[in-house]
Amino acid sequence: MSPLQEFIVNSDPEDWWSAHRGASPIVGTAIHNGHHIRSNLQEFLGLSADQRLREEDPFTEFFIRDLPNRIVFHRSRFEIDINRARDGAIYLKPEQAWGLKVFARQLPDTAIASSLSVHDAYYAMLETYLRGLDQQYGAFVVLDVHSYNHRRDGPNGSEMPFDKAPQINIGTSSMDRERWAPVLDPFLEQLRGFQFRGQRMDVRENVAFQGKGEQTRFVHERFPNTGCAIAIEFKKFFMDEWTGEPDIEALKAMREMIRLSLPLLRETLRARS
Repeated sequence: MSPLQEFIVNSDPEDWWSAHRGASPIVGTAIHNGHHIRSNLQEFLGLSADQRLREEDPFTEFFIRDLPNRIVFHRSRFEIDINRARDGAIYLKPEQAWGLKVFARQLPDTAIASSLSVHDAYYAMLETYLRGLDQQYGAFVVLDVHSYNHRRDGPNGSEMPFDKAPQINIGTSSMDRERWAPVLDPFLEQLRGFQFRGQRMDVRENVAFQGKGEQTRFVHERFPNTGCAIAIEFKKFFMDEWTGEPDIEALKAMREMIRLSLPLLRETLRARS
């Protein structure tokens, strides 16, 4: 067995997503963790697996494994990007995908329709899933976990400037910030207090990203009074973004940091309710 097997989710190549449901009002999602591309799209691809992996969010599923409620999307964002609105969820133009030409030739309408049906099915599932949490607990929190590249000038290039690249970026643009401050602010302080390699975590709000993804928008639109969706972007300090090699110590630490935040989230959510 590969020494990395512990940190990688094993899913069938035909799976769309997996969802676990437990006794908690907190749910974690890793919707860009997936790498699979369905077989009938392979002939159209203009990117290698390594090129795709660099813009995906590997290991984010590992961060949320201690949550009883978790949803992991297993398709690559290069097949269908669940975190974009339906009309932009397939990367048909390079400007949609960091200048990358994802498809070497034009996708047939049937292939586009098949990918969009997955997008539709995911959000139908998500609404039902969250409706159950809402009915049981009266309110819920979604930890929408992602990661981002910070060495875009090449493997030996310089990192993004510190002022633009926090270790953890919390995106809140679609959130009613005042309504959810009693939950969000203690959560931010808890993350900032976590010690990793002798230093506190650098956690900032709306710096590298503003939380404008489709999933958080969807949650706040459908559950405006009871759903708090927090977009969490980890800078890829926990891995080499060019080779895909993980930093095992960092992976385990980030999982522990999320695990330790769960009692506080439950407490502040209950107090607010």
